[in-house]
Amino acid sequence: MKTIRWGMIGCGEVARMKSGPALWRAERSALVAVYDRNTGRAAEFAGLHPGVRAERDADSLIRAPDVDAVYVATRTDSHADYALRCAAAGKAVLVEKPMAMSHAEAERMTHACRSANVPLWVAFYRRALPRFTAIRDLVRAGAIGEVRMTISRHFHRIPEPAALDGPFWGWRLDPKRSGGGIFFEAVGHTLDILDFIVGPVASMRAYADNQAGAYPPEDVVSASWRYESGAYGSGAWCFATDIDDEQNEIVGSAGRIRFSTFPPLSPPAGRPPAPIRILRGDTVEEIPIADPPYVHQPLVQSIVDELNGQGRCQSTPESAMRTMRVIDAALAEFNARRAR
Repeated sequence: MKTIRWGMIGCGEVARMKSGPALWRAERSALVAVYDRNTGRAAEFAGLHPGVRAERDADSLIRAPDVDAVYVATRTDSHADYALRCAAAGKAVLVEKPMAMSHAEAERMTHACRSANVPLWVAFYRRALPRFTAIRDLVRAGAIGEVRMTISRHFHRIPEPAALDGPFWGWRLDPKRSGGGIFFEAVGHTLDILDFIVGPVASMRAYADNQAGAYPPEDVVSASWRYESGAYGSGAWCFATDIDDEQNEIVGSAGRIRFSTFPPLSPPAGRPPAPIRILRGDTVEEIPIADPPYVHQPLVQSIVDELNGQGRCQSTPESAMRTMRVIDAALAEFNARRAR
């Protein structure tokens, strides 16, 4: 089996702290080149990591003969452009989530890569994390009987005024660059992991609005949906509350499973994720499963293994497009009103 040599486009915080280290810590995986539109940031990143060079532009990285696969760690509005360039160059590509600005754009990316016979993956890395594969295995093994419904909620405080225009929230709350707001950017992880555990959504009805007026995109979404399996789901997401809180529940005929998509949202930082809780009547069983130090690493490993003919990555363009379709449906009415 060969070592997969990665080129990385984008050297921001996510790439530096989570996904970048995964590219060189995974087995038979190496990061060899980086590019960032901030050339100084790319040079700084390369300087801190021996054997990694900073390329002068994105096409030089994509077409470099020693780059086997490209990881796109940029804003959502550039994912399609870079994916199409990788397809044209015949290079495997991993794009950050959300996959694209819309389901239609995600379809174009998928079609281009498929036509070029180029592998494409999306960084919904939770599909490879042990605590989520454990939940899926529990559900498949019948630990709570037949799945009847899922219930999700996610509350978040409005970021401080200074943070709204800062490097983290600034572009994420600008729908022209990110595609939407916190729902679009973050809740996709929850919708994707429910797709992974319970299965695809067949239909959805939703309301979305901006109640607080702190930033342009949606800050509240309420939705109900039906899975292809016949189970039902509901979600309530409000990002203008007085508390940070998030939880999901899978309700079965013989019990329930509660879990969080994200680590604790409130300080202190670095706390482990809440344990998986299995509830049957008055009994509660807790299964604590920690996330690895670099949460992208299991996903990267599955991609490297797939490129070496050993298994298959679970975060495919098809699964990511299903999540994009659900997000589009949840925000369709709100986005239509905003466009008037």
